[in-house]
Amino acid sequence: MRRFNLAVLAAVTLSAGLTAVPAQAHSGRPLGIENCTTAGCHFDVPPGTYDVKVLLGGDAASSTRISGETRRSLLPETAVEAGERVSRSFTVNVRTPEGEPTGPDGTPGLDLVLGGSAPALADIKVTRARHTRQILLVGDSTVCDQPGDPYSGWGQQLPQYLRKGVSVANYADSGESTVTYLSEPRLWATVQPLIHRGDLVLIQLAHNDKTTDEATYRANLETLVAGVREKGGNPVLVTPIVRRWFNSDGTLNNGTALLVNGLGVDHPAVIRSVAAAEDVPLIDLTAKTKALVESLGVEGSKAIYLYNEKRDNTHTSVHGATVYAGLVRDELLAQGLVPEGAVRVG
Repeated sequence: MRRFNLAVLAAVTLSAGLTAVPAQAHSGRPLGIENCTTAGCHFDVPPGTYDVKVLLGGDAASSTRISGETRRSLLPETAVEAGERVSRSFTVNVRTPEGEPTGPDGTPGLDLVLGGSAPALADIKVTRARHTRQILLVGDSTVCDQPGDPYSGWGQQLPQYLRKGVSVANYADSGESTVTYLSEPRLWATVQPLIHRGDLVLIQLAHNDKTTDEATYRANLETLVAGVREKGGNPVLVTPIVRRWFNSDGTLNNGTALLVNGLGVDHPAVIRSVAAAEDVPLIDLTAKTKALVESLGVEGSKAIYLYNEKRDNTHTSVHGATVYAGLVRDELLAQGLVPEGAVRVG
């Protein structure tokens, strides 16, 4: 059973009955621990980007992780020795809808949840972010902020790998193809105006392009790339995560696993081709996830996906999404797409 460090959170519990408080973070004055209970914090702030600084630890040894909004992992579990305090910071995107763009609005403001084996929050400050770099995500259900257990998209886990000054705005949406993402007003038509100069826009769409011919698929990717550049952003093409579909020899060398659709369109190959032709950075997540899943084998890879829970070989568990988000983090760092100091490693 998890336990909260009650000594540390004594001040927090005084506010247990609060439902909303006047918002000051957007005007420059920080909001603090008076907005928290032993389970988490609610900050009555408008949509925007916010810096969060937490002080973790208490009289007893503690271990705390922080998630927020629609199950986004914002801070990995952090152990603190008894009597010590550790400061950590991150930047979070607050928007409506707070999860999938075509989903429900969610709860107004910023909501944070305390987790871990022995959570201990000593202090917290929330301020409107002034200098941030934004990473926007365009994708499908394998990327999105999934609303409920046991599902999780890799974009939902990516924020925990980033430090203060870099936010993730996840506009991936379940069931979308390149065709529907471009045609649905709540998707590309909403996302493109949000792109600022210097923003990264990671694009992973393939799983639902099952009936999209190659010429259309290529043209759609080119349209997304051009649209990002039109706003001064930096597009990054991401090949799709593999499906967990093994051959008898323990490999994933088949169309189902490697996202070749019924028309014979090899989605990862087209993405690689467009990236080369358009001089766009490429994160070859297909190759990386294929290597990882094959190394884990038929049994070991079940935990990455939702095979045990749902007999689902496409969507990832929280564990799997976290592992895959780590692969994306590694590529962002290796290709110099984010500064080294902006990324949590280890």
